[in-house]
Amino acid sequence: MNPLLQPFNTAPFSKISNEHYKPAIKKAIEIAKKEIAEIVENKAKPTFENTTEALDFTGERLNRITSIFFNLNSAETNEKIQSIAQEISPWLSEFRNDITLNQALFQKVKTVFEDREHLTLTPEQKTLLEKQYKGFARNGANLNDVDKTALRKIDASLSKLSLKFGENVLTETNAFEMHLVDEKQLSGLPDSAKEAALQLATEKGKEGWIFTLDYPSYIPFLTYADHRELRKKMAIAAGKKAFQDNDFNNEKIVLDIVQLRHQRAQLLGYKTHAHFVLEERMAETPEKVIAFSNDLLKKAKPAAKEEFKNLEAYAKKLDGITQLQKWDGAYYSEKLKKEIFDLDQEILKPYFKLENVIDGAFIIAQRLFDLNFEAVTDIDKYHEDVKTYNVTNTKGDFIAVFYADFHPRKGKRNGAWMTSYKPQQIKNGKNERPHVSIVCNFTKPTATKPSLLTFNEVTTLFHEFGHALHGMLANTTYNSLSGTSVSWDFVELPSQILENWCYEKEALALFAKHYETGEMIPMKYVKKIKESASFHEGMQTLRQLSFGLLDMSWHSQDPSKISSIKDFENTAFADTKLYPDVEGNCMSTAFSHIFQGGYSAGYYSYKWAEVLDADAFEYFLEKGIFNKEVATKFKENILSKGGTEKPMTLYKRFRGKEPKPDALLKRAGLL
Repeated sequence: MNPLLQPFNTAPFSKISNEHYKPAIKKAIEIAKKEIAEIVENKAKPTFENTTEALDFTGERLNRITSIFFNLNSAETNEKIQSIAQEISPWLSEFRNDITLNQALFQKVKTVFEDREHLTLTPEQKTLLEKQYKGFARNGANLNDVDKTALRKIDASLSKLSLKFGENVLTETNAFEMHLVDEKQLSGLPDSAKEAALQLATEKGKEGWIFTLDYPSYIPFLTYADHRELRKKMAIAAGKKAFQDNDFNNEKIVLDIVQLRHQRAQLLGYKTHAHFVLEERMAETPEKVIAFSNDLLKKAKPAAKEEFKNLEAYAKKLDGITQLQKWDGAYYSEKLKKEIFDLDQEILKPYFKLENVIDGAFIIAQRLFDLNFEAVTDIDKYHEDVKTYNVTNTKGDFIAVFYADFHPRKGKRNGAWMTSYKPQQIKNGKNERPHVSIVCNFTKPTATKPSLLTFNEVTTLFHEFGHALHGMLANTTYNSLSGTSVSWDFVELPSQILENWCYEKEALALFAKHYETGEMIPMKYVKKIKESASFHEGMQTLRQLSFGLLDMSWHSQDPSKISSIKDFENTAFADTKLYPDVEGNCMSTAFSHIFQGGYSAGYYSYKWAEVLDADAFEYFLEKGIFNKEVATKFKENILSKGGTEKPMTLYKRFRGKEPKPDALLKRAGLL
């Protein structure tokens, strides 16, 4: 009995073994193909109900199974799962192409689309119809047979290449460890970082301390370790991931990916991959994105250069360093920040015990959006670290299942993300509620201390929880428009706006309590957190813009002439460069956001969403950060609406006007 093919509500993790995936996915593809065939073979005139709506409800079983599989491939993977992923990815590309290149199906969709002026449709139905038609057109439905075959080949290659890219980055991350046995080399490191490194060494049966490229190990080392040569060793190791002369080098993969993306865009009648992607985004064109980025760059660059000059002078005064390098930035920034604001991240950590921060996020969600979170133990999970919750509203209605997975381990990729195991939709009159998950990599509890978060980790948790709220509060008819199924440069608004509560006294009072004494975080720290929030904002802005502009460089031109990734990257970084280049290092070969995740031609959206979030939060600040009227407007026009209407329409309905960058520049201290 294959548990994936039996009816289930929450994912039956404990019953699934690796052998179940391939047969289940094969069978689910067959079921989905039958559902498609029924639509195609229906002799009745194509209508919104028998075509558009019917198509949106197909493939449900397949989506549930693949979401379980690919979520585990990110959060709890192993070689077997990775090899299954390599095998099934082409099947799924092929199946998607079977739909989008199915001429008879497309004709039906096109018939309904062309008849749209005569139909009485809700705004959501209009959006679904347009999205569906474009989904076909943008995937080659209007192409001739020769071009359709070429498109299928490109898509199959791309899905394999991006998987391979990610596997190489993970392998390279796991391959490096810095094993130290001399305690003097740990000078400057906080106890928590030393304790975690000691625990890791003990787990591996070694004396001393082990540091890795996983963020909870890497970031504290670069930020606090006094030993400059060891910081350099760590930074260079991180910078040459998948850029070394070994089997895990991603240089050719990067060139192949950008080349294939360009060919695909041209085949579909677009100038470049960025033109193709941005047609469906709030930003609309690469020209607009580049102008937006350069406008922010112009405003941030003078501040960034000034900040860098001051940091360099500070490092020279302190340690006689004449040339600041990449492995010095975080270290001297932290020291200078501490000197200016007298604020040490380590002093803050005892006030941010993970469990308290989670409770704080829950209380804030309750006060803003009327949600209650109840920890439950009867929901199956894929690892003992995972926490599970039932989410209800204040009336007691069931809203969502929520999973949270907080600590790093082998087989879990770096970073933090939100995902879902079941989408929300209204089908046969029943509102099916979503199953949402967040995955992070926070410091684990040790023998003597609970998991204590840095302030950065606190904002990360709130960020991912903001995405989760977008998923949990979804209330649309069609799952393809539900929750976070919105245009990519709009999706970061709910996550980034929630980070703002971490800086507000009224919100911190709810959860920032010392884990031993229960003492509230002193207000002088809150004031300093707020003041220091815009510290080095010019340099931070430049850094974010540099990633976005690199992404645009890769995707808004013909890449066929590019031979050296390193040279290409240096050119792309020319306007945003502060630190000297490191010869053996390269960003692109480990830039998973754009070569493995879905951010290609979309990395700018972080900054774009910051403009939205600063503008939106200003509304809360005007009325009060727990103001019910503003929160309800945000819930009803943004969080629950998903992608049912154009993002700008929804935003203006919430805010009453279009967003302006002024609130962001003011918050960042760049005005």
